[in-house]
Amino acid sequence: MQTTLSTNPPTVVLSKRGAAAATQDEPALPCAPPEPRSVAHALAQLLDDLGVAHAFGVSGGAMAVLWAALSASRLQVLHFRHEAGAAFAAAEASLASGRPVAVFTTTGPGVTNALTGIFAARQEGAKVVLLSASTAARGRGRWAVQETGPDAAPGAVPLLGGPAFDYAITLESAEQLPQIARRLALGLSRPGGFVAHLSIPTTVQSSLTIAPLPLPSGAHSRLIPDEETVSTCVRLLSEGPFAIWAGFGARAAAAEIRQLAELTGAAVMCSPRGKGIFPESHPQFVGVTGLGGHASVLRYMREQPPLRTLVLGTRLSEPTSFWSEALVPRCGFVHVDIDPEVPGLAYPSATTHQVHADARAFVAALLRGLSERPRPRTIALPNPDRLHLDRRAEGRVRPEALMDAIQRVIIDGSDATVLAESGNSFLWATHLLRFDRPNRYRISTGLGAMGHVVTGVVGTALVRKGKAVAITGDGAMLANNEISTAVKYRVPAVWVVLNDACYNMCRQGMTALGLTGGDAELPPTDFVAIARGMGADGVRVDREEDLAQALASALASPGPFVVDVHIERAILPPSEGRNQGLIEQGLGAQAPTARPLAFPMLETDAK
Repeated sequence: MQTTLSTNPPTVVLSKRGAAAATQDEPALPCAPPEPRSVAHALAQLLDDLGVAHAFGVSGGAMAVLWAALSASRLQVLHFRHEAGAAFAAAEASLASGRPVAVFTTTGPGVTNALTGIFAARQEGAKVVLLSASTAARGRGRWAVQETGPDAAPGAVPLLGGPAFDYAITLESAEQLPQIARRLALGLSRPGGFVAHLSIPTTVQSSLTIAPLPLPSGAHSRLIPDEETVSTCVRLLSEGPFAIWAGFGARAAAAEIRQLAELTGAAVMCSPRGKGIFPESHPQFVGVTGLGGHASVLRYMREQPPLRTLVLGTRLSEPTSFWSEALVPRCGFVHVDIDPEVPGLAYPSATTHQVHADARAFVAALLRGLSERPRPRTIALPNPDRLHLDRRAEGRVRPEALMDAIQRVIIDGSDATVLAESGNSFLWATHLLRFDRPNRYRISTGLGAMGHVVTGVVGTALVRKGKAVAITGDGAMLANNEISTAVKYRVPAVWVVLNDACYNMCRQGMTALGLTGGDAELPPTDFVAIARGMGADGVRVDREEDLAQALASALASPGPFVVDVHIERAILPPSEGRNQGLIEQGLGAQAPTARPLAFPMLETDAK
């Protein structure tokens, strides 16, 4: 399989110091030697030149010089309450804006606190540069305060199936700056995500440098398949009916995917992170796969099975597929990804035609190859059922009623971005909410860290300069939120809390797995009081009839706002796929004692 790079002229990236050199029709003038500056100031300028507009972090003595330099630059520097929150917010800000974001930390716990958010950034495909302080050489091995040196700098932590960073280095000398500038520029210009770590000793931060940092010219191009590859894929997809499986990596190809589906009559399904790439109200949309997904997908695969499935921008990971053989078509997959190692990994036994290409470029090329072919007759496809609820005036709020109100007020009634936290919030939102545009729904299925969304929502709302809404459980809200940061910088973030005074996914999951023990209860928490104590506003909701007004108040508020919804915790979410996967991995009770998995809310979806 061969691919070629775009032949468009490369986009030349010049640092501000090198911009004047590009003018060649003016007489050369004697150049004054550049003024010495600190390494910290050089790094701040480098980030600016690379397109970084924001830096999130927490201060500390070991990185005071770096913090001062960032604050004196053109970057907007936000001082967070916890390094993990800063890193989660940076990941979401990067994904929402399409630009790289910096994270800064001090030594020791500053670095380790940030790691979970940094791992999530890499899993989610964000572009993040972590700047952390490290102990000066003369203090290493002598029990310096929060000692952190090259050996402790987490450049290759073997977690998440690979290193923590795409690029990591300890900056021991100003002479390394040109090399670092080049590596960052090339990494940040490539397709997909890029996460780097610069560990900077305290003494190096304030050392002087006059070295210029010219950036390499680079082609911001997409991987475009060659004619032979496209011709082969046209032939394979023309041999019979095919389905399209769209993932988060295909979000830039939404228009092309819709055109392809309507041209060929293909059924379309998506990963949980891919919601909205193809309109969920479209008659050819058969549903979401994986966590919180729809039974209509399996019904389609059973009753109207495609010959092949075109996979675009998804790794087909466990949260997307549960590695279910029921999702493997008879002749396998045509799998397109910018990472050549992805196709074939999730389903090693399935026939997979691999294409190393950008999803949008591939589909555009495929459309040209299919343009001469007649449109097939339209066949009615199964679609996810919409939930219809009778509102009730008594009792706690049902999660389904809350999702119905979010759909009407926030999704249909505004342009706000919606983020769903790990746990039952994620399952309810993925299963019940409907999106017709890409980039309006964000979840983390790879790392799935509790606390990702309740802090990440601040980054999203900041860069989009508008409302972003986090749907979260009370456990995650207690684990790590950045309400105080949102108040300080007047970020219009909204938190909708499913308050049931327990880790309900854990409680319900233990029961479903036939396991006993484990205390998942939480003391009752007043999140409105917490929000107001930090300077935000909020409203408590106890009745379903008050949901719409509460959500409208949140959207109308100019600042951070918490909607504390006291929900009925006995209702089971659509999580049978996850629980069944745990049972198959041996994480439940013995089969005879495990409780059968029953989810009444899905009965209409399985007809």
